[in-house]
Amino acid sequence: MHELSLCEAIADSVTRHAEGRPVRRASVRIGYLRQVVPESMSFCWEILTDGSDLAECELEIEHVPAVVVCAQCGEATTLDLPVMICGACGGGDVVLQGGDELLLVSIDLAGVP
Repeated sequence: MHELSLCEAIADSVTRHAEGRPVRRASVRIGYLRQVVPESMSFCWEILTDGSDLAECELEIEHVPAVVVCAQCGEATTLDLPVMICGACGGGDVVLQGGDELLLVSIDLAGVP
């Protein structure tokens, strides 16, 4: 379960950026190709942060679909499976436009409007 190690990295980054201030929410953007199970990620976050300075911090997860653009037909399609093939023509010469990211997008500090 790589979700636990991802949560550890996110918690470390949130703690470092918060500089001792209480955090209400951490927002992350995770691409489809990272193959993260949302329920597992939330469960790991709860276990990891329980009893810590981040115990009250909600983990907000935005899932980003994997989108490829085909060099043959020019179509942009969303992948249903983690296979780099054009959904329109079946061509294999595609460029990934999104879906492989793993970003800490923002943190919301308690008491800050």
